[in-house]
Amino acid sequence: MYMFQCHLLSVQIKDGRENQIWYLKISKLALAFAIIHSKPPGKSSKEYTEHLAKTVSERDFGWKWKVEVLEAEVLRLRQELLLNRICPRFCLENRKPGTSAETLLNQESINPTNYSSQLEDSGCDVSNDSAFDSLGIASDFHQSEHNVKVPPLNLCHSSKEQSLTAPVQFLQHLLEIRKLSEGGILQADFSELENDSFTICNSVSQLLDGLTIFYNSPKFPVSNFLTEAVCVLVSLITDTKLSNHVLKKCFKKLEEFKKNLIQIILRNSSVNRFQALHSVSETLILLGRNNILRNSLISLLLSEVRQFAEQLLQAHQVQSVYDITQYENIFPLCMILEKLLQNKTEENVSSSDYEGEEKIKFLKNLDQIILHLSDEFPLFSLYLWRVSVLLNSAQMQID
Repeated sequence: MYMFQCHLLSVQIKDGRENQIWYLKISKLALAFAIIHSKPPGKSSKEYTEHLAKTVSERDFGWKWKVEVLEAEVLRLRQELLLNRICPRFCLENRKPGTSAETLLNQESINPTNYSSQLEDSGCDVSNDSAFDSLGIASDFHQSEHNVKVPPLNLCHSSKEQSLTAPVQFLQHLLEIRKLSEGGILQADFSELENDSFTICNSVSQLLDGLTIFYNSPKFPVSNFLTEAVCVLVSLITDTKLSNHVLKKCFKKLEEFKKNLIQIILRNSSVNRFQALHSVSETLILLGRNNILRNSLISLLLSEVRQFAEQLLQAHQVQSVYDITQYENIFPLCMILEKLLQNKTEENVSSSDYEGEEKIKFLKNLDQIILHLSDEFPLFSLYLWRVSVLLNSAQMQID
């Protein structure tokens, strides 16, 4: 009896699918007749069909644009609401004409405590580091660190920068509140970030997506606004309090961002690509100022460099052609990896489990790879050796 019921059910399902297919064919046929019957004189059925499809597509695009505008406005309102819940006084001061976070600092100047000294340690040491140079970030970053007030944003940006305006402004204000509350100027409740993960996640995601769009097709010289966007990102992930919230909610997005930047470096085949690759490399190094992000970034870089070394060895052994562009692009990754490992060795930071696995894979058979490649590819072999030395020295420190 049970088998009969199952068979009957399968027959009904099959009949239902056949009916759906039949109705779909009939509907298409009816639509074709309707188009032919209603087409204007002087136009073929094909031309009229293409015209109708274009009209529907344009309407869909219009609705999508309206939805995106409304979603952006909702996010902006949620950002304002979250800032108000974290620190109502900050939002109140910023609504007054001619006042801002800078006003609060001026009011505090009557206090004998030197507030600038309290801000000196931002958790993002950029002294004696050339990582900011080509982006022009160094002076701007130091200025924002000591003055707290981030330079006002010019709302007349290019189309690439418009998508960054709202998240950068929101995150700037969040950093300002953090600095002012750290100095005792304002009272802030950052536990509110836990209650509204949507706003912080979407703001960081928009910032990362906007930077990815820029790095995919960069224009030089880099605008001050994009420079400020990178500064905001670095400040956010290196702040001792805010970084915990950001990493907890946005770690996957940050991982995706790092992977995208690595692929941008590897796949760039433009003749004048080296300035762009340098800018992307610097951003990756800056992301490595956060220990958690640095560990995962080192793992990604070890994997990419190891895979390329194995592919190059295979091509060399069978005397086949290798990708010269990818060979040239692997060197920025090697330099980033070396820089991150040097910083890690100096700070004596322990390795993550995942990084340990990648390190074992990287060091396995590395001596043989260097031996076979050293004559034909001496510079790349030298980088492989230097990275292996840093990996081994880090292990010796831990032991």
